[in-house]
Amino acid sequence: MLKNGAYYKIINHKYMSIQKTTEDMFRAGAHYGYSKSRRHPTTTPYIFATKNGVDIINIEKTHDLFEKALEQVTKMAQSGKTILFVGTKAEAKQQIIETALSLNMPYVGERWVGGSLTNFPEIKKRITKLLDLRDQKEKGELEKYTKKERLLIDREMADMTKNFQGLSGITRTPDAVFVVDPKKEHIAVTEAHKMNLPVIALMNTDCN
Repeated sequence: MLKNGAYYKIINHKYMSIQKTTEDMFRAGAHYGYSKSRRHPTTTPYIFATKNGVDIINIEKTHDLFEKALEQVTKMAQSGKTILFVGTKAEAKQQIIETALSLNMPYVGERWVGGSLTNFPEIKKRITKLLDLRDQKEKGELEKYTKKERLLIDREMADMTKNFQGLSGITRTPDAVFVVDPKKEHIAVTEAHKMNLPVIALMNTDCN
């Protein structure tokens, strides 16, 4: 059993940690929403106030949701689950790609190809074709084709690389999806829901 002094130290440490996180969020501008006219009704409980027509997000509630999401992600990581990172908007894609690569997780940073989750076997065939063409090119086996044919193959490889580079390392559907802006990535979110996959999303006040 903890003595009172130790107990209060733990509580104080937790409080300081929460305070620092909320301060970091505030400095990063995480409290700024969109204009009130763009607000999705489901975000109303998380709005602290509206100033000059712009919604101000409740940082304390954001922190609580962040903690819940972090807890779930931690459990997934401990059990070896795969999380697909999705963020194709210009402001997010570089960070999404870098984060996914640092964690050795799959990602989509360019364009969501319809069926990436709901028709994964077909997507996997295209990924396999890409890897096979790369292997042939490295071995010089594409030299048997004409210059025009090789040009067409290179273009096909470039398109497939753009669309499937981040998915090339997975052999089955992921266990969860992390999305930046579920409104922008609504197709990915819809597919995840159809596959009964958990969705963790970073969103603004215009999202459901």
